[in-house]
Parts: sequence; structure tokens; C-alpha cells
Amino acid sequence: MKFLWAPWRMDYILKEKKGECIFCIKSERKKDSENLVLYRGRLAFIMMNRYPYNNGHLMIVPHRHCTDLESLNHLESKELFKLLKVSVVVLKEALGPHGFNIGLNIGKVGGAGEEHIHFHIVPRWAGDTNFMPILGETKVVPEYLANTFQRLQAAFDHHLKRRKGEK
Repeated sequence: MKFLWAPWRMDYILKEKKGECIFCIKSERKKDSENLVLYRGRLAFIMMNRYPYNNGHLMIVPHRHCTDLESLNHLESKELFKLLKVSVVVLKEALGPHGFNIGLNIGKVGGAGEEHIHFHIVPRWAGDTNFMPILGETKVVPEYLANTFQRLQAAFDHHLKRRKGEK
């Protein structure tokens, strides 16, 4: 039998579940660094995944609780896609990945864990799938979330100010 120690998961396991949508909670609260929220748009926001597949794993989420793709209005769809594009640019500049996996989670059985639609952006590097997941059934994430958050927050701030014509 193999054991993978992940003591940080205990906070999540023991946390009282109130039946609230985690994305709605993150959308409403202003504890952005605690919630790993990197950017808040008018209709959507960008946040880091607390349990990332790879370093820099982001999620793009509409503020409004939306359960399926067809429920998004035109403006929400437009902003989600804009933030998706901005996230790819920022990740390229800040982390230098060789490629990306981008997916859309719809519904609990879609892997979302929540009935709130959201995009995932997973930066990928040549060789990021090595012997650890294959032989050790363990994924290695090479940087603390707080460090990645600081790097990406600075990159998003810089990029979004540059887009607005500020310096």
C-alpha cells in the first residue's frame, strides 16, 4: 500500500460545509490574497486553483452563479473569453510555459465539484509529466502557492495597467 501525505487537505476536509457554492463565496468576499483571486472584472474573475495540477493553474469564473454554458449572456461570455486570453498572455510572460491545457467545467460530474461553470487554464512544460506521476503516482508542484500568487498578481497588475495605457 502506498501513502501520499497531504496534510494541507485536512483544513478542507474538516471545514464545515454550508452548502454554499465556493465560487459564489470567492466572488463576494474581498479577501483576494487569501482566496487566491488575482483579478476581478465586472462580470468575471481570475483565481488560482488551490489544488493545482501544475504551477500557475488558474480558473476563470463568472461572478453570477451560472450552471451551464447556454445560461451565460453575451457580455459574460465576452468577458470570460477576454480574461482567458489575458491569462494566457500573463502566464506566458510570468512563467514561460511551453503550452496550455484549457478546459471548461460544467456541473459536478464534469469535475467541477460545484454547479458553477468555470474555465481551467493549466500551464504545461515539456517534461512536466515525468516518472513521479507514472511510477510514484505523485504530482510535484515546484513552487508554493503564495509565491506563485505574488508573481502572477504582479504580472496581472502590470499587464492590465499596460492595456489601460497606464505605466
